[in-house]
Formats: sequence, C-alpha cells, structure tokens
Amino acid sequence: MQLRLQAARASHSAIIDTLSTAGEYPAMIAPSRPTPTHHRAIRSPAVRRTLQVILVLNAVVVAIKLTVGIRTGALSVLGATLESALDMFNNVMGMVLTGLAAREPDEDHPYGHEKFETLGALAIVGFLSISCFELLRAGTMQLIRGGEPHSAGLLEIGLMVSTAAINVFVVVYETRRGRELSSGFLVADAEHTRSDIYVTLLAIASLVFTRYGLGFMDPMLAIIVALLIARSGYQIVRETVPLLVDARAVDAESIREMVIAIPGIAGVRAVRSRSSPSGVLYAELTITVTGGTSVSDAHVLADEVEERIASRFGPSEITVHVEPS
Repeated sequence: MQLRLQAARASHSAIIDTLSTAGEYPAMIAPSRPTPTHHRAIRSPAVRRTLQVILVLNAVVVAIKLTVGIRTGALSVLGATLESALDMFNNVMGMVLTGLAAREPDEDHPYGHEKFETLGALAIVGFLSISCFELLRAGTMQLIRGGEPHSAGLLEIGLMVSTAAINVFVVVYETRRGRELSSGFLVADAEHTRSDIYVTLLAIASLVFTRYGLGFMDPMLAIIVALLIARSGYQIVRETVPLLVDARAVDAESIREMVIAIPGIAGVRAVRSRSSPSGVLYAELTITVTGGTSVSDAHVLADEVEERIASRFGPSEITVHVEPS
C-alpha cells in the first residue's frame, strides 16, 4: 500500500489530498498556517514600492553625477554616472519583473513565475559587465594617450560627497527591505549599489587629486572602479545561480532527523528540497509507517511532518509520501 499525501498551503488553511492505490480519500483541512500564495500576494507590491523609492533617489544621484562629470571631464566620475544610470534601469526592470513573478501559477507555469525575478538579478550582472568593460577600455586608453580632467572645485567635490551619502542610505534601506521580503532582486540590486559607494569614493578621490595637480591618477582609479564592479557581479552570480538550477535548499539529514523524531514514523527517505526566490521552501519526502496504520492516522502523521518543517523553515509547500515499513 502506498499513500500519497500532498499539501498546498492556502492563506488560512492547507488542504491535503490523501490518495491510496485503492481509491481517493476525502480531502482534509490541516491547521491554519501562512502560505506561499499569501506570501507572494503581500510581497510583490511591497517590493515594487521599495523600488519606486529607490528609483527617485537614483535619479537625483544621476543628475548630480552627470553635472559634475560634464563640468570636470573626469573619467572616474563619468563611470560613476554610468553605474548610477544602470541602477535606475535596474529599478524599472525590477518593477516589471516582480510584477511577473507575482502572478499565480497557471497551466504552463505550475510552480509559479518567481524565477523571473532571479533572471532579473542575472540581467543586472549583464549590465555590470558592460560598464566594467567600458571603464577598463576607457581607463587603459587614457593611460596610453595621456590627458587629465579639469581641476575640480569644492562645489563639485561636495556634490559627489552628497551622492555617496544617498548611496549609503539606499544600500541600508534596500538590503533591509530585501531581507524582510525575501527578495533576491532587492538584495542583488543593493549589492550593485554598494559597489556604487566604492565607485563614488574613488571618483571623489580623483576630483581631489585633480584639484592638487594629480589628474593623471584618474584613469588608474577608473580601472580600480571597473574591478570593483566585476567583483560585485561575481557575488550576484554566486547567489542567484543556485536558485535557477534548483540547488538543495536544506540539508536532507536535518529534515530526516526532525521527522524521524515524530512518534509513529518508522523511517524517512528520499528527502529532496529546493528554494524559491521569495524564500518559500519546496520539499518532498517519503515516510514509512507500520502496516497496520490507518489512512487517518497516516494523515495525522503527515500533518505533523508539515507542521514541524513549516515551523522551522517558514513558508513551505511539502509533499509527503507514506509507505508501509
């Protein structure tokens, strides 16, 4: 005899369909718990509102950096402007992608659309690569050909310091919101903006150097900026690729130890898990029970498995197979 108990969390209840080789048993209601659908419904508008705030702040930063870059001609400042302009584009793209990711599962996408958000995080890496290459090329060419930017005044330096302060606020705010909302896109975008802080500090250093007749340092600083951008892109790839390839979310042994401790369960095997971009855990496992266990008792055991996993790992969708030992 093989029983298949499948749980799907709803906003206030989870319905478990219990099947056996002999036929289908009535669906039963499990205790109330938070569900992935409810989680997504709350999360997506909050992510978009966060991106709207950041978009406005990035627009202010771009306007300031572009003005300073045109006035001084400093390559490092123009590179910092490009970085901030990419931030704006990423914000707009993020609002579109999180809207797609929030769609409910359908016939063609039975597991939902959340990975659109992860693809957006990888798109950020593509734009980072472009800006990295352009800065390396421009910095190298200026080193070969020579030439220095115009001397910067205290006004230009002060304006660049203000953009660094805005970037610091954006990183703190977006990182906090990304963790609260389990948004891979917000965390990746915050990491991109974190690189902007270093880029802006190097641009400020370049302006200070030109003020004291050391403008030849500008292309070298631009190359350092490019390397910082490359490092930021690598970190984003390292965090997002495991989600796209369904890497293991939770150690199978930790789930096995938790479940085998439930009285009435004789064994646990075939434990698999993966995580969604929003942090929802998807897990599948098989438990074995004594041959005399009734369907209703097996159902209670499956409920207990789901409750323990959800209480430890948060929003989750669990599939439990029940077999005789």
